[in-house]
Amino acid sequence: MSDLQPSGDVARDDIVKLIPALRAFARTFCRDPVDADDLVQETLLKALANLDKFEPGTRLKSWLFTIMRNTFYTRIKVKNREVPGLENCSNEMLSLDATQEWSIRAREVEDAFAKLTHQYREILTLVVVLGESYEAAAEICDCAIGTVKSRLNRARRQLLAELGEDA
Repeated sequence: MSDLQPSGDVARDDIVKLIPALRAFARTFCRDPVDADDLVQETLLKALANLDKFEPGTRLKSWLFTIMRNTFYTRIKVKNREVPGLENCSNEMLSLDATQEWSIRAREVEDAFAKLTHQYREILTLVVVLGESYEAAAEICDCAIGTVKSRLNRARRQLLAELGEDA
């Protein structure tokens, strides 16, 4: 039993090192930073509770991303069954746009990114932002490598077109 404990500690240490990547990936699912942090927390709880199911020799990052993705889709299914109430109305907050040109441009990019389909946002985040390989992205998204490449290409073209910067 003492042989199992150190490897569990190593896996836990590796999970802690991956929290920034998990936060970045969660932002592709949730626009609200609080919701993204909640998704990360739920992912971490599930991962730690099921650490014994992690297969040594596989990529921990991919395993965690898959847990997050499945958790998000489960949340969507539950949310679609719930009746919206007054909670959503009181939760809306107004904000002022920044006056700096770079802030405006950043907002344009964010808006263009938000207009992409979920699959395109997911692939762009995995490959471009987080630097995942096509193979890892395919594994996380449960699709073929060719699908990852075509989604990435279409997402880039759609993003550039939305920003008025056709290549």
